[in-house]
Amino acid sequence: MKDIREILKVRILVLDGAMGTMLQRYKFTEEDFRGERFKDWKHPLQGNNDLLSLTQPEAIADVHRKYFAAGADIVETNTFSSTTIAMADYYMEDLVYELNYESARIAKMVANEFTEREPNKPRFVAGSIGPTNKTASMSPDVNDPGYRAISFDELRIAYKLQVEALLDGGSDLLLVETIFDTLNAKAALFAIEEVKEERNIDVPIMVSGTITDASGRTLSGQTAEAFLISISHIPILSVGFNCALGASQLVPHLEVLATKSEHAVSAHPNAGLPNAFGEYDETPNQMAEQIREYVEKGLVNIVGGCCGTTPEHITAIANLVKDFKPRQFSVLH
Repeated sequence: MKDIREILKVRILVLDGAMGTMLQRYKFTEEDFRGERFKDWKHPLQGNNDLLSLTQPEAIADVHRKYFAAGADIVETNTFSSTTIAMADYYMEDLVYELNYESARIAKMVANEFTEREPNKPRFVAGSIGPTNKTASMSPDVNDPGYRAISFDELRIAYKLQVEALLDGGSDLLLVETIFDTLNAKAALFAIEEVKEERNIDVPIMVSGTITDASGRTLSGQTAEAFLISISHIPILSVGFNCALGASQLVPHLEVLATKSEHAVSAHPNAGLPNAFGEYDETPNQMAEQIREYVEKGLVNIVGGCCGTTPEHITAIANLVKDFKPRQFSVLH
């Protein structure tokens, strides 16, 4: 397969859209989440989308197919919460290896289907590594600022298990995403480097932070430039932002990355900001028009969608970016 690093020099690559938004369309019940295997599980499982890779694998494969058919070059595995830390909410820590392995296997199977049909447009699988539901650099207790709910080492161990399984299942690259706490991300990146060294392999790494509000900072208080500097010692393929904001709100932060970074730059924003009901109203055409600014200014190399985006959004984005050259950058790890 052609190396993704080479393709990035030639064209802008398209990432998929939201998995959760698509799964909501199925209206899965508690019984659907459980399937036969977990029908007697003692704890509620509805909402554990990552579990659907085991209990509703056809639905997961179908979502990947829709995104590839829409024009995506890269799909993300259904593993945003597949760490022992996040799965503790469902008492499913022991399933973490299997969740990651199966999610990667399903995505890779679908990617291979499309690559075989269109060898000139190889499809890739990004192992999705979410931030977990704990933060290593801030206290969850306002009365005890020094308290931490998790340590760097606990995060590193959890991420390492996830990384090993994502690679074993067939992921082509790893995406450390929706980073609100850079210390968590550093633990994930440390774990990836450990696995790379132990296996003597080189795997491309995408890193994507999240700007949480109009101040232009991550939740742990970093500006776009500070975030970039914090992760620049790691050999990465791309750096970017996703989630939290709509496409137009991300522009100034992408400009910082595009100016300061030697790496590829990625963006997968939400379909606008959520309305009063937590839903996303931005149409595919509206979103593509905002993303036009990214490509006209030469800010990005990889672009896709986060919350609220669908295959229709990805089609609009793919149709837009095919007419633009990718941003030029120097470092290709």
